[in-house]
Amino acid sequence: MEHNPFAPQFDDLPQSLAVFPLSSAFLLPSGHLPLNIFEPRYLQMVEDALAGNRLIGMIQPQPHQQDQERPALVKTGCAGKIVEFSETTDGRYLVNLCGIYRFDVTEEISTPKAYRVVKPDWTPYKGDVSAHRCLDLDREKLKALLHNYFDQHGMDCDWGMLDEAPDGRLITCLSMVCPFEQAERQALLEAPCCKSRAQIFMSMLEMAVRSGKEPHSCYKH
Repeated sequence: MEHNPFAPQFDDLPQSLAVFPLSSAFLLPSGHLPLNIFEPRYLQMVEDALAGNRLIGMIQPQPHQQDQERPALVKTGCAGKIVEFSETTDGRYLVNLCGIYRFDVTEEISTPKAYRVVKPDWTPYKGDVSAHRCLDLDREKLKALLHNYFDQHGMDCDWGMLDEAPDGRLITCLSMVCPFEQAERQALLEAPCCKSRAQIFMSMLEMAVRSGKEPHSCYKH
């Protein structure tokens, strides 16, 4: 996994974190997530983040929620740092987050803000910024599976870029762009380490190719 020299040190991570619950959102450490922000509460969240530590926690809501405005959250999310942003003429923010550390939600904090804030536990994920240069990927098997998977889902791939990418970056990118179901994305996020995430990803890919399964939801923002 690539080290971000601008990421905060582990001991400097905040005791409270604004969160952005999205069922289609998926961020991993060292991954990049583009967001199109237009709701007033999340515009305020971005402005507050830009004025502070630039951190936003991406987290999925629990599935099958009746309360769409304030759904219950899953336990584990991933904090991202705003590394790029732009303002549009129609009042939106276009934001690019770079994933740094995962976190577990210990409790939700009551604030006067319209967006939600949680108390994160960073402790289980201190190793998220550690470098893993080789995951022992079977590249030929991976490419064969990806050819079938992308054909099933009408997806294109820059195979030259795939060949050049280090193992860690490749698995992070593929995990985020493949249209897995919400529970599958959460399993990838909660994998104990990069190597286990790679193993889970390969297993998911094999099952999807065998079943010819259509994607449950598309990864769009």
